[in-house]
Amino acid sequence: MTKNTVENATTTLVVNPTAGRGKALKILPKVLNELLRGLPEGSLKVLQANSYAEAQRFCAEAVENARLTADTRDCLVVMGGDGIMHLGINAAGGTGVPLGMIPAGTGNDLCRSVGIPLDPVKAAKVIVDGHLLNMDLTSVVGKLAHGGTQRYVGTVVGTGYDARVGIRGASMAKAWGSLAYAVAALVELKSFEPVTYRLRIDGEERVLPAMLVAVANGGYYGGGMHVAPTASVTDGLLNITIAHPVSRLSMLRLLPKMFNGSFVNDPAVERCTAKEVMIDGDGLVGLADGEALGQPPFGITCEPGVLTVFIPISDPLTRRRKKK
Repeated sequence: MTKNTVENATTTLVVNPTAGRGKALKILPKVLNELLRGLPEGSLKVLQANSYAEAQRFCAEAVENARLTADTRDCLVVMGGDGIMHLGINAAGGTGVPLGMIPAGTGNDLCRSVGIPLDPVKAAKVIVDGHLLNMDLTSVVGKLAHGGTQRYVGTVVGTGYDARVGIRGASMAKAWGSLAYAVAALVELKSFEPVTYRLRIDGEERVLPAMLVAVANGGYYGGGMHVAPTASVTDGLLNITIAHPVSRLSMLRLLPKMFNGSFVNDPAVERCTAKEVMIDGDGLVGLADGEALGQPPFGITCEPGVLTVFIPISDPLTRRRKKK
């Protein structure tokens, strides 16, 4: 763990003002006050993105123009939901440019997985404090949505029931807020049938029916579902959770347990770790960090320590890293 050098450094804050049904815009003045309190005068650049494409461009330009020298280390900060966090990690991943994350959405699963406070002002203080950690990302390769062939993922790659819940939940977020994913899970359960997966896990081929196969870097997705309770963003491993076929009644019983992680103790749930996973299967659809990923096959690998992030000094992740 290191500390960012803030003297002469520029912090670029990219904000999605509509995140959290307008929460981001309402809390922005308090966030700015916290940042300005601790950052050098004139070093903060604020950009409000009016579209996903504009936010993507702002993030990319901030990283491209960042100065990384012995005396200064410019950084990118993103504020909003998991969508803009996804843009942030893909802009900053592999570059050495520090990334700050300020949660102001409905899910906030990446911040939850990393240990960043879900209160936006407290998250801004984490950036002011300047403590950095190199964390892992998941790299996904395939024919991805929006024409790409490679993308970083901070939380979870979902492809089955979980992905369909995520897609429906995102469309319901404006009306239901933080309850959107729980409601979507119940709606999708009415018609979902197990899917036949074709997997290769660290070279071992497996073909099996499953409700879902979740490949996790961070432990949370779907607005707080704890799909991988033992996942760590600093262990260099992918955490794989497989939910084998169960009746709808059994799945209904398991759903509430997904929010505290206790569902993994059910006999129908299998867990393992790996460095590389290949996922394929008919009728699968991919979702990652709450964003459309495309259709498998996907080649998924863990990229250790590829992203530099601001993290609380008191966070358990930091304490574990200091002991190593």
